[in-house]
Amino acid sequence: MQAPAADPALTHIAKDLVHTRPLVSCRFDPSGKFVFAGGEDNRVWRFDIASAAKVELAGHDSWVRAIGFSKDGQTLITGGYEGKLLWWPAAAEKPAPTRTVQAHQGWIRSLAVSPDGTLIATAGNDLVVRLWKMEDGSKVHELAGHPRHVYNLAFHPEGKRLASGDLMANVIEWEVGTGKEVRRLKFPPLSKYDPTFMADIGGTRGMAFSPDGKQLVLSSITNVSNAFAGIGNPIALLANWEDGKEIAQYGSKANLNGVCWNAAIHPAGFVVGASGGGGGGHLFFWKGTEKAEFHTLNLSNSVRDMHLAADNLHIATAHIDGHVRICKMAAKA
Repeated sequence: MQAPAADPALTHIAKDLVHTRPLVSCRFDPSGKFVFAGGEDNRVWRFDIASAAKVELAGHDSWVRAIGFSKDGQTLITGGYEGKLLWWPAAAEKPAPTRTVQAHQGWIRSLAVSPDGTLIATAGNDLVVRLWKMEDGSKVHELAGHPRHVYNLAFHPEGKRLASGDLMANVIEWEVGTGKEVRRLKFPPLSKYDPTFMADIGGTRGMAFSPDGKQLVLSSITNVSNAFAGIGNPIALLANWEDGKEIAQYGSKANLNGVCWNAAIHPAGFVVGASGGGGGGHLFFWKGTEKAEFHTLNLSNSVRDMHLAADNLHIATAHIDGHVRICKMAAKA
């Protein structure tokens, strides 16, 4: 039977997977059987979506914000705030790390796997992006150039370019084969200096290419009035990748308080983003150049991360209340 086309207006919570500690990240595995989540308990948790069975993956000494997979889905890659990069057998009954690399000094905030599955890119608080071989964990390139913490990474779908984004909403394009910088882009709405608290806030909290590689979506917080309390509004920004120019800024009709922690461009052309903060947790759906969302789903608890499944029908969100909520963009069964 052919899968139904995604319809944002029909989006509903199809599965609620429960953990006991706050979660900070989530990713579907390529098969769609499992969703993996990183928690504040320094663990990664594997949930079987059908049965809700939960398996613990212990090996990190801090929170795990970065999660990725080998191309065949057999290997899980995780990056922790202690700077370690770990390889795991994704579907093992009792997963244990098969390789550990001290990849960064300080937090690993993001990792990305190249489209051909041969490389892993990592980045974090030491201001450096590094490329590693998937097969043996050896370092390929070290990419230096960001002035502040690097928050996010995304390989271009054609595989020859890598984008990295930082706290100041700088996005650097790198040539994967040589490790050389190609160009720099900047998106000011995504970052602000608060003179009262003498702190910068925002940055590229979420970043993803469209499937055809023609557009890039970034997400963050904007209109910040209090950096210490994180008071501001969620924002997603759509850019043309070829010329680096902004296409649209997206927000919420209700001017909710919070951060848009992640966003994705659906193959059907709309943008989906997930927010968390004082305004609660929500999924937003935007299209074209319209700033306001055309549909919103209240998720009842603040979101920390979001991932669009390979089937382009399901969305996973990780929450402060310890739940992973699986939403489906189709009619209820």
